[in-house]
Amino acid sequence: MRVVPRCMSTQHPDNVTTPFFAHNSVLAGEDEIQEAYYAFSHLGIEEQMWDCEGKEVDNFVVEKLLSRYERFFRSRRLGREVFLTLRVPNPEVERTEAKILLETLESIPRNFDIARAFYGEDVAPIFEVILPMTSSAASLNRIYYYYKNFVSGKAEKRFFEGDIKIKEWIGDFKPEEINVIPLIEDRESMLRSDAILEEYLADKRISAQRVFLARSDPAMNYGSLSAVLLNKIALQRLWRLAEKLSVELLPIIGVGSAPFRGNFKPTNVYNCLWEYPSVQTYTVQSAFKYDYPENLVREAIEEIKSKQRRQPRFVSEDKCLEIINKVSEEYAKLVKLLSPLINLVAKHVPARRRRKLHIGLFGYSREVGDVSLPRAIPFCAALYSIGLPPELLGLGALRERDLDFISDMYVNFEEDLRDALRYFNPEVEKLLPKDVWKRLNLSLVEHESDEAHVEITSRIIASIKAGRLENLEKDIVEAAWVRKFLG
Repeated sequence: MRVVPRCMSTQHPDNVTTPFFAHNSVLAGEDEIQEAYYAFSHLGIEEQMWDCEGKEVDNFVVEKLLSRYERFFRSRRLGREVFLTLRVPNPEVERTEAKILLETLESIPRNFDIARAFYGEDVAPIFEVILPMTSSAASLNRIYYYYKNFVSGKAEKRFFEGDIKIKEWIGDFKPEEINVIPLIEDRESMLRSDAILEEYLADKRISAQRVFLARSDPAMNYGSLSAVLLNKIALQRLWRLAEKLSVELLPIIGVGSAPFRGNFKPTNVYNCLWEYPSVQTYTVQSAFKYDYPENLVREAIEEIKSKQRRQPRFVSEDKCLEIINKVSEEYAKLVKLLSPLINLVAKHVPARRRRKLHIGLFGYSREVGDVSLPRAIPFCAALYSIGLPPELLGLGALRERDLDFISDMYVNFEEDLRDALRYFNPEVEKLLPKDVWKRLNLSLVEHESDEAHVEITSRIIASIKAGRLENLEKDIVEAAWVRKFLG
């Protein structure tokens, strides 16, 4: 049985520093081929997520890796010791990219042929795909069975009655099956993650199944504290389902360097391992890889790989849901009031990956109307850049008794909040609606301020107040250098 990686390198554009191998600050195309090799060969990461949504898809990634870095991949076989995992569009949500899913699935057997020619044996370089925004077992089954019946399955079909089979004409189609990994992002689906997996696994003989829990989008939709508690509930339910089914369920968690998005950075890996002990795979996003010295990144990766997963930290689900409800309601109200300011600043956050422009609909459209916001990274960058750490939003709904419970269930709550509050600037009051300012709870933990960050964010606040926005991008980047993440 394969060893499932402890770390997955991703293409999330949360970095400030441009990697040494990139042609410019916006990574694209050939840079991402070299990035995958760099993650494998220099950082010791065993898995690279390859994003096939929101950009031009390179279906020749396997051929390029094997031909350009032959010596490395001769010794570390792709698909056996290092892994490439595709993140595909969800046709139920991303209608304009729906057919990219089919193109991507069709490329898997061709990549198998390339690897077989390279290694002289059957090696599947790609055998797993990640489906974002999963909300049902049916959506997983559609991909699983489409591949099995219409991609690899067409090998046995005849062109017409009495003629040869397709495989006799152009060869076989392998692998015959693929693994489909649900990426679960919204509250309702996270709370149903065990039910989704149980239904999906019901008709399959699978001994191990990966499941990907989002951390950034739930934070953006419901608040950072709510996102942590939602993940805790989901991890607990998945652990119990694994025991019930005698199937190994191996969670992936999508953590970023910003405290709001997980506080997963080379200097904080132990805390994250302690917080989410049942997680098998942690995402290593761009800020983790490029905004710290390479030796520190490698040491952090080795630390993660040296630790075994354990049972989750069990929580009181009813109490967690009570806190999630009131925090997320308060958070939604504040974000609605802040949305014009967030969108103004986010326009000046620089891109770090070549992607199609994508403005998502805020997750609380049913409760507070249609509020359009940028994606999670520019959202975070905008708020940190004005000295308002987004972790604060929604915490004003908490009472003293809630804090006692939270410290038991979310062991790094105070430390994560203290990390975030280093970037708080009281001068942000000048930009905020009064209803927002008076509902912030600024006395939850004692904290120290990062004076360099305060100085830069004071300039940003003054520029916005005066309507002088020409230097805003430069100041946003300068503040991000201090934090060691963009957003």
